[in-house]
Amino acid sequence: MNARKAPRNLSNSVIPTSGVIPASGESTSFASLGVPAPIVAALTGGGITAPFPIQIDTLPDTLAGRDVLGRGKTGSGKTLAFAIPLAARLAGGRRRPRRPRGLVLAPTRELATQITATVEPLATALGLRVTTIFGGVSQHRQVRALEGGVDIVVACPGRLEDLMQQGFVTLDDIEIAILDEADHMADLGFLPGVTRILAATPKGGQRLLFSATLDNGVDKLVKRFLQNEVLHSVDEANSPVAAMTHHVFEVSGADAKKALVHTLASGRGRRILFMRTKHQARKLARKLTDAGIPSVDLHGNLSQNARDRNLAAFADGSARVLVATDVAARGVHIDEVELVVHVDPPAEHKAYLHRSGRTARAGSAGDVVTIVLPDQRKDLSALMRKAAVKATPVQVTAESEHVIRLVGEPAPHVAPAPRPDKPATRGHHPQGSQGGSRGPRSRGNSRRRSGGSRAVSSRRHGS
Repeated sequence: MNARKAPRNLSNSVIPTSGVIPASGESTSFASLGVPAPIVAALTGGGITAPFPIQIDTLPDTLAGRDVLGRGKTGSGKTLAFAIPLAARLAGGRRRPRRPRGLVLAPTRELATQITATVEPLATALGLRVTTIFGGVSQHRQVRALEGGVDIVVACPGRLEDLMQQGFVTLDDIEIAILDEADHMADLGFLPGVTRILAATPKGGQRLLFSATLDNGVDKLVKRFLQNEVLHSVDEANSPVAAMTHHVFEVSGADAKKALVHTLASGRGRRILFMRTKHQARKLARKLTDAGIPSVDLHGNLSQNARDRNLAAFADGSARVLVATDVAARGVHIDEVELVVHVDPPAEHKAYLHRSGRTARAGSAGDVVTIVLPDQRKDLSALMRKAAVKATPVQVTAESEHVIRLVGEPAPHVAPAPRPDKPATRGHHPQGSQGGSRGPRSRGNSRRRSGGSRAVSSRRHGS
């Protein structure tokens, strides 16, 4: 394993910074931040020419080998902020079977797939190999990739631990380990597994931790695994995205809510509707499709194939609406989602921010609507205060001016394809919510431990 690069001469304490830009007054480029030329060329080839603030802040330290604790809101560009130093550090190294040199841990299959999509072009430019490891699918392809030799593993904790225990992978050669969405790892109960995995990596390796918040045990990971770390906090922990407009629509009852949801779903652009339960998400997607609004669902009861196909349909435009539970609140990164609707308000403020973060990504604008029944007003008011979001509630119906102006011109209705008498339990119906039951789990691969999907992902650097 390569020796750890010497850090810059900074103090031993965590050093907070915010939005630091070189004093030259000139616009900052990736090259001026020290990014290697092959990576700059790969970024330019993908249409990425200017770094975001969190990238400007962190790259000088991460490229110099420092441990970094990065905090920034969803859509701020964290993925590329760690993908660049990950690829740069491993350039020119020796590849060996079952012994990756770079590791990224993510809480969900969707996020792991998105990270891989961001890392791969940079890795390819340097001759590096990347593989993704998560549960919910056969481990055969993952084992075969490891045995063939990979430089970078992007993994969910559950399946990675399974493969470690079976002897298919060792972390003894890890030079750089990255933990993304650390706060969500904590929310899902993954911290014990994350701790065991990080403990299996060499102490001298570089470690980067990115998180929207630093609560729920994340600070314990920082204290144990990061050394002389630098803190880069581009945004307040719970700050909403500036280009995001928030709306609270109050309705009189269940029937008014149904009509409003139908109208909000009827626009021409992509939109994501969040529901509290899997059953309600599937039911709503089917009803919208039957009404001429092609929709698909995303939740924990779908098989891997169904997730893949539903996300692909949403990304390619054959379905304009994605009806999801909180499984899509993180990790689903698809360009040009113009509207997020909290059909059922979330239970807590962090879920609100992460759900909402599916729109207005990478500097784009977007709208967020929360639908509120009379008995939900008090709870929502408290939630919005905690989320630091200000939105004046408006009493509406499906025909209200506020609603019509937000939705814009409705899209043409699409006749739903006929359904078989007995829908398949796996797979996806081409027009609507026809997902499937979850496939068989491999050993130690409970839904609680691993997640995943080959989510169609954006290559924009704000993902």
